[in-house]
Amino acid sequence: MAGNIGCAVVAVDGSEESMNALRWAIDNVRLRLPTPESPEGGSFVVLHVQPPPSIAAGINPGPIPFGGPSVEVPAFTAAIEAHQGRITEAILNRALEICAEKNVTVKTQVVVGDPKEKICEVAENSHADLLVMGNRAFGPIKRLFLGSVSKFCSNHASCPVLIVKPESRQAA
Repeated sequence: MAGNIGCAVVAVDGSEESMNALRWAIDNVRLRLPTPESPEGGSFVVLHVQPPPSIAAGINPGPIPFGGPSVEVPAFTAAIEAHQGRITEAILNRALEICAEKNVTVKTQVVVGDPKEKICEVAENSHADLLVMGNRAFGPIKRLFLGSVSKFCSNHASCPVLIVKPESRQAA
């Protein structure tokens, strides 16, 4: 059965919740079939957002006290970027394995920045008809400090947002 979804963006961060959201999307979202006007039909975009290297390292070097120059260590930044690249590759490989198991071809996209903002930006720039994402269900303290990416996206994305809850919460 064909649907009317031209583009569904699925955000993945390596968590099991995000991979469950990908599985859910593949199993339940019906993409538009190819037509003479739109020969490609609908598509899934698997999106991963890398944090900027300074955030990934948990540092913000800033200037040296007493008026010293600001210090940036290129080798350190390059090492963090290389490590993030390996993490991203592993995350996308896992996502592509899930897609291959279900015989679905997807496009992948990687961007660098704040996940909340970049997910909404990619959804808008892709003209997404649907954004699908998982929910880690952080407690109130963790959510206070980290914020909720899914809540932010549900309030700011330019398209409908479907949040796939963890399986234990779905059964309840």
